[in-house]
Amino acid sequence: MRNKILALLLSCSMALTALAGCGSGGSSQAESSAAETVSAEESPAEADSGAADSGTEADTVVITDHAGRQVEVPAQINRVVVTDILPMASVLTVFLGSADKIVGIHPSSMSAAESGLLGELFPEILEADTSFMAGGDLNVEQLLNLDPDVVLVNASSTELISAIENAGLTAVGISPSKWDYDILETYDQWIALLSQMFPESSKSEEISAYSKEVYGLVQERVKDIPEEEKKSILFLYNYDDNQIITSGKHFFGQYWADAIGGRNAAEEVEAENSNAVISMEQVYQWDPDVVLITNFTTAQPDDLYNNTIGGNDWSSVKAVTDGQVYKMPLGTYRSYTPSADTPVTFLWMAKTVYPELFEDIDITAEVRDYYQELYGVTLTDEQIDRMYNPASAGGVTY
Repeated sequence: MRNKILALLLSCSMALTALAGCGSGGSSQAESSAAETVSAEESPAEADSGAADSGTEADTVVITDHAGRQVEVPAQINRVVVTDILPMASVLTVFLGSADKIVGIHPSSMSAAESGLLGELFPEILEADTSFMAGGDLNVEQLLNLDPDVVLVNASSTELISAIENAGLTAVGISPSKWDYDILETYDQWIALLSQMFPESSKSEEISAYSKEVYGLVQERVKDIPEEEKKSILFLYNYDDNQIITSGKHFFGQYWADAIGGRNAAEEVEAENSNAVISMEQVYQWDPDVVLITNFTTAQPDDLYNNTIGGNDWSSVKAVTDGQVYKMPLGTYRSYTPSADTPVTFLWMAKTVYPELFEDIDITAEVRDYYQELYGVTLTDEQIDRMYNPASAGGVTY
């Protein structure tokens, strides 16, 4: 299996052309607002005019970010800060093959780097500053001290974008939702934007190609599952003594469930993003076949088996009685979101939910080969085991 996929990866990588530009999919209302309220200081033609007249390379380039804004960025970017687009610190590190350019990341991104593999594979990421963000609050003075060339920010965070630009810094909006939480498309669009900013890097095109090959393999194996036999999957995005948050119709869990031939137990929940707060009564009503716990929470499968959180009783839920509660992997980042680990997450999730359809897949071997081929890193058995049995600390999101 893994040799076949890696051969397909190599052939696809050679055939891939460089990604250029972002998709034309409709933006959210917040993103549209950002496009309307923030204007470019200089048009692409104006930015290039000096270089054309002098015969020298331009010092800046103009890109279009995911909020539809024309943004002038340095042609050579050396210092990057990542604010509230949490997966991007890991994506950019893998894209560049180094974290040397990343001088600041969100504390939540740091907790994932420390608990997962990112900090081991790219230890320089652990030197990044985290003092400029506390939850969703930005300390502009601390941000200025980092002297960033560009600041990456969630495209819908219009207040953050304004604060960054009012401080005289360059903000680039990156969207997690513009492509309806389609994980592969979202990741490709992130890479397309990064490719404009860092044209010297192309490694993540190989990752994208591998993701598509794995996706195709999974689709071929699950396509004939009758509707009535599809497994019902409940994603626990966050779970503590105060609330249960799932992944409703408008979040990444919906894509994951559909992509592996399952059903999202919470598909009826219309709440956007991580706002889908539910009750145990709803869990009882849905009675999911499988529960997948993300790394945006410190909860572990044992917390459901032993009823240790919030006084809730999970003992009658089918996934619990059948022993089908799992913690999602934590590799270079929390695998619930798009990341460089998306293809091996696809394989893990498909085999976890439908083991009989993927009994020939050796996840440990796949992960080891994937990291070797794509990152040039040989993982130990202990590292792979930790990736698929992550500690609770990775769920500390501040």
